[in-house]
This record gives sequence, structure tokens and C-alpha cells, in this order.
Amino acid sequence: MVTPRYTPLVQSLPATVPFVGPETQERARGTGFTARLGANESVFGPSPRAIAAVADAAAEAWMYGDPEVFTLRAALAAHHRVAPENVVVGEGIDGLLGYLVRLLVDPGDAVVTSDGAYPTFNYHVTGFGGALHKVPYAGDHEDPQALLDTVRKVGAKLVYLANPDNPMGSWHDAATVQAMIDALPEGCVLALDEAYADTAPAGTIPALDVGHPRVIRLRTFSKAYGLAGLRVGYALAHADFVTSFNKIRNHFGLGRVAQAGALAALADHDHLAATVARIAAARDRIAAIARENGLTPLPSATNFVTIDCGRDGGYARAVLARLVAQGIFVRMPFTPPQDRCIRVSAGTDADLDAFAAALPSALLEPAMVTAT
Repeated sequence: MVTPRYTPLVQSLPATVPFVGPETQERARGTGFTARLGANESVFGPSPRAIAAVADAAAEAWMYGDPEVFTLRAALAAHHRVAPENVVVGEGIDGLLGYLVRLLVDPGDAVVTSDGAYPTFNYHVTGFGGALHKVPYAGDHEDPQALLDTVRKVGAKLVYLANPDNPMGSWHDAATVQAMIDALPEGCVLALDEAYADTAPAGTIPALDVGHPRVIRLRTFSKAYGLAGLRVGYALAHADFVTSFNKIRNHFGLGRVAQAGALAALADHDHLAATVARIAAARDRIAAIARENGLTPLPSATNFVTIDCGRDGGYARAVLARLVAQGIFVRMPFTPPQDRCIRVSAGTDADLDAFAAALPSALLEPAMVTAT
């Protein structure tokens, strides 16, 4: 049998995905999770206005979505006080990162990121044949100066920084990020992932300047807006940069229902504020649960809390596995020394009650769990 003539790059890649989804784990376990606290979704749900808009738009699902995403782009432009020409909308930040890498990265081109940062970015770079250069975290923060130093050393075309950061929940102040923007070497693009901008404290996000030709700011409706299932992300950049996206993006990638839901969610400021408050309260509760069990919660500007389990990655993985066995879906950083931690998303009172009940036994050594 003659097989498809795959490219050498595709043949060299493993058939893996950046994350194992909770549904995959539930199928393997043969049962559902009691608390879904691993994917940084908003369990508090979308705006009722967004739900109503989705329901109304469902009757028109026989039509393709507007390929220019005109109304949503105009609303986002007004929200951020920029022109619609400065806005590109796509299938979540993940989709936009794929387009960004396609725009910039040829096989062998150098790309810089932090070792342990968001793995979907790495997935796209590898998929287009880019050469990843990784910089260690400084403590539990990404290191902007080390990223810039590496960009200069390897002549990178693209550098990635998340602020606030996933998976650690840490953040830099706006001045630090602005200094990185100001020092960005010629020929290099900064992908500034601001997925958690809505939950960050004041002074975290630099002033928006779409006049810079090589900075792209990425935002999402998947976190505080509670629309992860609709896959709506957007980016803010120089108009010429956005025009380049229009050359290669999937113009029908964002459906009519998703566009309607995001538009309604953006307009419901009260729901967003209430959700951000609930996220803050849940972060406090997760931190308290960690401390009650002798663990150290790390400061967080996101909708999750990363918890230092106090030992090595092997122990943290065992803790995670024992939580999963009790029906609590959580995740953890992949790279040492950050893999000494587990990461717990903000949840409802019932979710966090279940986490609090499961954590003590999850922290016991396996022999002690068996004995009890």
C-alpha cells in the first residue's frame, strides 16, 4: 500500500498534543471528575447575555460566520481605543499563535521562549520546523532580560513572554514589560501573551501601543469571560501586522455562534467584574487550603493558584495522581524546578470543598495511603 507522502518534518514529529484533556482522563478512568480544576476555565460560566446571544445565534448556524468578524472587531477596537485595523480575531490564542508562527518561522529559524512556559507555543514552533531556544525561569518568574539576551545571541525572529504567566501565576509589573518592549532587538517580534490580563492586579499590563511594528498582544475570551468552549481569541498589533494575518488566517475559522457569544460577553461589564471577584475569592480559598496542609501557595495574578508541594517533581506528580484518583482534575508544571508544584484552577465552593477533602490523603506517601 502506498502511503501519503508526508513531509520529512511531519514524519519526524511525535503524534502528541500539548495537554491531555480531562475528557481523555475520564475515559481512561471510566468515570467523571468530581471537580474540574485543571484547565484554567471559568467554572463560574459566561454572561447570561452571552448565553442568550448564543441561543439566538444557534438558529442561524446554517450560515457561515462573517469572515471579516467585522462587528466583534469593531467592538474590541472601541473597547481598547484602537482602530479595527489593529485587531485580528482567531480560534483562541492557540489558533493565533499558530498563525503567528506560520507568518514568521521557516524551518531552522530561531525562536526564544522560557523553559516550562506555555507548551502550545512550542508545539506550533516545532510543527513549522523552528529551532526553540529556552531560557530558565528566574525563581518562579519568566526572565525578560535573559530572553532578550538569548534573542540577541541566536538572532531570533520571535520571542514569547506571558504576563501574567502560566503555569506559575507570577507576573511582572508594567514597567518591566515595557522595558522589554523598548529593548526588543531589530528583526525580532515579541508575542506578549496577556490571556490573564483581566485577573491581573493594577499596574501589570503596559499601556497599549499599536504603533510598534513588532509587538503583538494576545487576549482571550476563554478565561474570565467563561467562553473557553467557543474558542475566541484576539490580538492587538500594528495595522500592517494585522494585514499579514489576513493573508494566511482561516477566514471562516470563527463561527457565527462564537462571534455572537463573544460580542455579548464583551458588553457585559458587570458580569466580568463579578467573575473576577469570584476568582479572587477562590484564589484565597485555594491558598488557605494549601497552607492548612503545610504547603506554600505562590502569589497569583491568574485564575489559578500554583502550590509548592515542598519536594521534587516526582513527589508532586504522585500528589497529582492521587488527586486524580479521587476525582479531582488538576495539572502541574512540566519542567524542573517548577514541577515541584501542582496547579489548581479557581472553582466553586463545592469544587474547593472536594479539593480540600482530597488533598490530605493525596499528600501521604503511597505506603501510608495503602495502610489507611
